[in-house]
Amino acid sequence: MATRLNSQNFHQLYYTTQGARLDTSRFAAKSGTIEYMKQLLVRGVRAILPVRLVHQLEERYRKMRVRLVRMRYGNPAKHLRVIAVTGTNGKTTTVNYLNEILKEAGYTTAMFSTATIEIAGQTRRNDLNATVASTAIMQRFFRRAKKAHVDFVVMEFPSHAIHQHKLEGVPVEMAIMTNLTQDHLDYHKTMEAYAEVKSRLFAQNPKYIVLNRDDEWFEYFNKFPAQAQKITYGEHADAEAHIDRVKLYRKGTEASITIDHQTKLELATNLPGKFNVYNMTAAVCAAYLLGVPLKDIVEGAANLESVPGRFERVNTNTPYDVIVDYAHTPDGLEKILTAVKAITKNRVLLVFGATGDRDKEKRPIMGEIAARLANRIFLTDEESYNEDPAAIRKMVYDGIERVRSGAVKTTEIPDRRDAIAKALRLAAKGDTVLITGMGHEVYRIINGERVPWNDAEVVKELLKKA
Repeated sequence: MATRLNSQNFHQLYYTTQGARLDTSRFAAKSGTIEYMKQLLVRGVRAILPVRLVHQLEERYRKMRVRLVRMRYGNPAKHLRVIAVTGTNGKTTTVNYLNEILKEAGYTTAMFSTATIEIAGQTRRNDLNATVASTAIMQRFFRRAKKAHVDFVVMEFPSHAIHQHKLEGVPVEMAIMTNLTQDHLDYHKTMEAYAEVKSRLFAQNPKYIVLNRDDEWFEYFNKFPAQAQKITYGEHADAEAHIDRVKLYRKGTEASITIDHQTKLELATNLPGKFNVYNMTAAVCAAYLLGVPLKDIVEGAANLESVPGRFERVNTNTPYDVIVDYAHTPDGLEKILTAVKAITKNRVLLVFGATGDRDKEKRPIMGEIAARLANRIFLTDEESYNEDPAAIRKMVYDGIERVRSGAVKTTEIPDRRDAIAKALRLAAKGDTVLITGMGHEVYRIINGERVPWNDAEVVKELLKKA
């Protein structure tokens, strides 16, 4: 019979698990696997309790923890104007675009993105390997933003953080949706459950909402809520911010956008790719709703020179280009490959793999996309976490084999450094070497251990040696 969770037995179980953590900490410290011991503890609790009770326990613990931490730091986000960007792909770039536009308009901003963290103009690389950090780190970020008297906080709201209540209590003035495509199904199980978690952000009654009219899930998110000031963007005839024209260049993009059927904006950005036009347009719509002058919107979008690990062009001084990108989903990989092919004179040489302990269903799909769009493929390892890297590559290779000549154009090289080196050696004038999956990240997690790593730096090291 399932046990009903009440306040008394919740606290008993919580402090029992806390005691277990203390008992294991001495051993864990010696072996350097504290996090692993925590995982064992959680698995143990899940093994002896009914599933529904475990879920109730997790929910109440997470909510209680974030409230306590929030109180400890004085609830610093309470009076901040927070702009939240969610979606599968494009969150980081959209946040960076909007941050630049707001700064151009004279506002003081704070930004928390997967790639960079910034408060009042002070920027640093996000080396946390997480879109949203721990509750305590986030509260310290909000506290520093409050002390800096920022006008806006622009940040990513990923589904995990929403589901785990990491950002509960953060007042969201504006919610922006980029797109919803397959990812995180190891966690959410279904696309419907994934969408439901994302929708909680819009159900909080933000004052402003920005939606991608071209996205497959647009109608699902369009119902939240009716009283918000809402604007849609895209190439769809009904989009209120209509993308009229896109001109792609090797090192940038131009786009024409018409807002409310009357306001025409001619935009230029340093970021290549049509998908970046969508990210830029989402940011433009947000700024437009906030009343930012049009000239500041245009200048701000042009100010963004690059985003670490997002269509990042590595300065190599070679007759071929090298681009590093974070693409780790089927949609992301397809968009970056399509964009790179459009600006590459000759071949696209792709170095990629898949991450361990994550959505396994997307691996063969990504393999098929790679085989269809890349001229040469170097299948390699990314972050295996606690999974067998050979098994990960096998799943990706299964998708590659679905495409005629997919296997012929593919070379499997487990060592990522060797795979990159091989691609660089074979690259010729007019080619592009595209390295995906790791992007901005500064270390890899292999067999539970952090290994220092950055794709762009590895490229520079290899070329320097050569």
